[in-house]
Amino acid sequence: MSSTIGNTVRLSLFGESHGDAVGAVLEGLPAGIEINEERLSRFMARRAGGTSRYVTPRAEADVPRFLSGVLDGVTGGTPISVIIESKNKRSGDYAALADKPRPSHADYTARMRFGDTVDLRGGGHFSARLTAPLCAVGYLCLEALEKEGIFIGSHLAGVGKEKDTPFSDTAVCKADFERVLSSDFPTLDRAAGEGMKREIESAAASGDSVGGLVEAAVIGLPAGLGTPLFDGLENRLSYALFALGGVRGIEFGAGFSATEMRGSLHNDAFCMRDGKIVTETNRHAGVLGGMTSGMPLIFRLAFKPTASIALPQQTVSLSERANATVTVKGRHDPCIALRALPCVEALTAIVIADIYYSSKGSAPYVLSHR
Repeated sequence: MSSTIGNTVRLSLFGESHGDAVGAVLEGLPAGIEINEERLSRFMARRAGGTSRYVTPRAEADVPRFLSGVLDGVTGGTPISVIIESKNKRSGDYAALADKPRPSHADYTARMRFGDTVDLRGGGHFSARLTAPLCAVGYLCLEALEKEGIFIGSHLAGVGKEKDTPFSDTAVCKADFERVLSSDFPTLDRAAGEGMKREIESAAASGDSVGGLVEAAVIGLPAGLGTPLFDGLENRLSYALFALGGVRGIEFGAGFSATEMRGSLHNDAFCMRDGKIVTETNRHAGVLGGMTSGMPLIFRLAFKPTASIALPQQTVSLSERANATVTVKGRHDPCIALRALPCVEALTAIVIADIYYSSKGSAPYVLSHR
């Protein structure tokens, strides 16, 4: 099994949900990236549990401990390793599940793949707990990219049938990202956020869960980043983002709505603006032929409802080879999309950093066309 991704900037994740710690190793990040402890703490807090009634009550400090690659709060250019200890564990909640795989979880498939010795407490290596170290090193990539004038942000675009105002496909800016971060709920429209809260509360009150939609944007990308065909930018992002638990789909720009358009409407006309080549619209989401066009990169991720719910569900007993029922105990999110926002930003930053730094020393990329 490989939990590694990347070429120049390379990420490896390790650990299990109820083990002593989860961690990450990040290679290829330049030296001289300063870690703003306060900003890192705020970033980590966005994915933490126990912060409101809309997320899991499992509260972990989630304080990253850098073991290598960082000296006096500055990256040194060598591999960065980080661990985050797990203190608030209740493994007993999962004892009965060893024989009864949870519906829509990796319990059954992991058992078939790795055998009876695989650690599935709290989801094991397949748990969203591994997004904690992912966020820690992803934050470093965010800092590195910002030095290059590249910024990444996201918002909760939908929960159930409630939808937020989308990012402007041509004019999304850093102020939009900051507006979401300064809100008590990560939406652009306050009224939409209140509706989403009601959707989450209603699902939680009935012992159920609800799905959500995350929209993310990357701004400041130069034109010409990426590679056609199998290593296109959309390919690379999609490959990485499906590692986040609960992702069921991704669309770029006009996405599936493009199937209802004619080419004359979907095509984005080129034009000159302030001495730069841009497009009048951005239904291509800033990517053409797998390469960046210089327009904002915009995509949306669909997250399924949290699989762990309090309602009785049908399953099987592996030992008896018979039908059975299971009620999942423990502490779970009624809507996983809410805590997924920094995870999406972190993983996007890692992929973009890999593509960006890979391009700096290799033809045929020309980065002077910014």
